[in-house]
Amino acid sequence: MATSQLPVLQQIAHIRTLPELFSYRVAHSGGDEGYRQFDATSGLWQSVTYSQAGDHVRRWGLALQGMGLPRQATVAVLLPNGLPAVWIDQAAMAMACVPVPLHVLDNPGSIAYILSDCEAALLFVQQQSQWAAIAATGVPLPNLRQVVVADNQVTQEAGVGASILVSLEDWLAQAERSKATQPVASPLESELACIVYTSGTTGKPKGVMLTHANVLSNVKAIQAHVVTWPSDVYLSFLPLSHTFERTAGYYSPLAAGSCVAYARSVPLLAEDLRIVRPTVLVSVPRIYERVYAQVEQMLAGSPIKAFLFASAVSVGWRRFCAKQGLPVGERERSVWSWADALMWPLLDHLVAKPLRERFGGRVRAAVSGGAALSGVVARCFLGLGLPVLQGYGMTETSPVVTSNTPEHNDPSTVGTLLSGVEVKLGDNQELLVRGPNVMKGYWKRPEDTARTMLPDGWLRTGDQAGIEHGRVRILGRIKEIIVTSTGEKIAPGDLELAITTDPMFEQAFVVGENRPFIAAVVVLNAAHWKELAAHLGLDPADPASLQQAQAQAAALKQIVAQTADFPRYGVPKAVLLTLEPWTLENTFMTPTLKLKRNNLMAYFADGVEKLYQAR
Repeated sequence: MATSQLPVLQQIAHIRTLPELFSYRVAHSGGDEGYRQFDATSGLWQSVTYSQAGDHVRRWGLALQGMGLPRQATVAVLLPNGLPAVWIDQAAMAMACVPVPLHVLDNPGSIAYILSDCEAALLFVQQQSQWAAIAATGVPLPNLRQVVVADNQVTQEAGVGASILVSLEDWLAQAERSKATQPVASPLESELACIVYTSGTTGKPKGVMLTHANVLSNVKAIQAHVVTWPSDVYLSFLPLSHTFERTAGYYSPLAAGSCVAYARSVPLLAEDLRIVRPTVLVSVPRIYERVYAQVEQMLAGSPIKAFLFASAVSVGWRRFCAKQGLPVGERERSVWSWADALMWPLLDHLVAKPLRERFGGRVRAAVSGGAALSGVVARCFLGLGLPVLQGYGMTETSPVVTSNTPEHNDPSTVGTLLSGVEVKLGDNQELLVRGPNVMKGYWKRPEDTARTMLPDGWLRTGDQAGIEHGRVRILGRIKEIIVTSTGEKIAPGDLELAITTDPMFEQAFVVGENRPFIAAVVVLNAAHWKELAAHLGLDPADPASLQQAQAQAAALKQIVAQTADFPRYGVPKAVLLTLEPWTLENTFMTPTLKLKRNNLMAYFADGVEKLYQAR
């Protein structure tokens, strides 16, 4: 632990709940910039001090108090990243309520299920149309008392659920009427700080119950592991429905008194990076993969630029390995290694610095989590001086378990343990985790909780791992859960079952591990294929017809319809068609008629790769 970081940790050592943390920061850093957000009306970025943030949260808290909700009532938040999401999150916790963050891009059916499951008493949406789509699903929501529309555009048109709609302005007006009410007792550290939903093997999202003690222990451990300064600026663009963003990109900078700037959108992220010039990034691998792909595309037409880029990565990687005390691979060795120190200043000026400028030019910690980062991408960015720090965690662990640090960074591992966290290997080399950051359990799912949490406090992660010299290396997944490169989790079995309920599809195999989206390989019913081919003017007997864009588009349209009730990130975006059944004889099925996924993946590897290259 760095000596210069001790004062921050000592100052927050006595804090036991997240509202206490927020109040402490407002009191001790009131005049400092806490948040920054783009104002579309003025066209300018606007700063909010911690003191101003405290005023907003108090007002929102009074409005919430005026509703008279019971202690630990659930408050669902379907808002984009930004200040309103922060205000209601902090206000709800201060009133001893439980925020339930929702993904703004999720489909209405999935959101309605979560609202019903968590028994939401209050829902915040950005636009009235979001609520209309949720209400149209017909899912009963007997506990829902009010829906607050953040953009204030509320019409009085009659419709399902229209009676409980209220604009944010009108809802906040309740604050003035709430001043005389009895104060709400502060939450206890053992009470819930949030319920975060994550997909499980059943296909239905499971609510992970995290207490104030869970989350705050992880925040403190992060502060001890990776030094954060009050002068740091974070650029937030991951959804606040992800525990990774909540803890590492929201509560952790709050603990240090840093500033969080909220990106306008993913399409504008490149511009926001250059404007905000963050010092800390909290991201998923997809962001780094996207920049890497853009660079590769740019180099494709210039052999000279490609040579310079490859040379800069090689020289930079050798320098990185030397600094970290890591072995250099055989393919990285060069007879010209002795000249690295001489060559680097020029390569840094021509290649590395321009790439770092894409991220604002002053990033000192680029944290990557939620899924594995490609070794090629990690080597590229680390070689060019972008300090990418991979870590490991899960929603159930609040979420960080391990992380690399700038001083000790081995990108082939997910780093060392955070303070207070224990790990060991169980059966089949399954990584087990124990510590104050481990969840209370799954909301209303005692059986799932019992299967995941062992009686002595160890949590089963479902991941195979190795532990070497205090560093954890993830080897693979035990449970059949696909984790995309954006960190979203999908249970393939239920998705495949949904696809094959359509008579067009005899069998289905979905892919997407460490990929930007879900894709499907399907075996078509021969008779239905003949009908579809005839309708499209294709020859059903010609294997090339299966690769035609119109055939794939037609099949994908039906797949999308069959999987409409799944979260949006779980709906396949590309499809590979085949007529060859998968059987025990051709080694694609087990005796119990389960898919042999490794065999299928190997057989269709080229076709699957083309699906992702085409998008």
